[in-house]
Amino acid sequence: MRIGKAVVQLTSRGLGSLIRQICLLLPALILLAACSVVPSAPPAASTEGASVAEYTLGTGDRIRLTVFNEPTLSGEFEIDASGMISIPLIGNVKASGETPRALEQAITAKLSSGYMRDPRVNVEVLKYRPFYIIGEVSKPGEYPYRNGMNLMSAVAVAGGFTYRANDQTVYIRRAGQSQEYSYPATTTTMVFPGDIVRVSERLF
Repeated sequence: MRIGKAVVQLTSRGLGSLIRQICLLLPALILLAACSVVPSAPPAASTEGASVAEYTLGTGDRIRLTVFNEPTLSGEFEIDASGMISIPLIGNVKASGETPRALEQAITAKLSSGYMRDPRVNVEVLKYRPFYIIGEVSKPGEYPYRNGMNLMSAVAVAGGFTYRANDQTVYIRRAGQSQEYSYPATTTTMVFPGDIVRVSERLF
């Protein structure tokens, strides 16, 4: 009888110890599982802003086109849903997916094809398409993009983190990407036009 009680006590102590160990390990296991779901961003993308020349144009961007000494060809144009802009004399030109410099070259090539001799063309972005922020911020939604915007300024525009927010890591799907990546919630993480920023709820 005493042996049976001893076995029961030993088993109870062992089971209790096992449960305590599981409880201690559970937060780490959950965190590890959560981190494994969303891949981390490529290092360069998480810390570096793109220059104006490298910026990729997209639907909703508004540009100013200047053809020197040709005021009738110059003006402001918004990239339409098909990714095109319509320019007098040469018609539709694909702008979405191009950098401002690449668009300059495309327009220059078209103007040089029987319309003008040695045209000089300049393209600058007047208004960027918006970015989106969802999840644990006070005012999720669509917001105008400002050049040089970082993650913390984007969160501030959306009213700041909620008390439930994970304020260490955010998830961003860049324009043109099919999945989101995790980024540190710091000023080194840049936000770009068309980005969808998701602020998750913290686990504990």
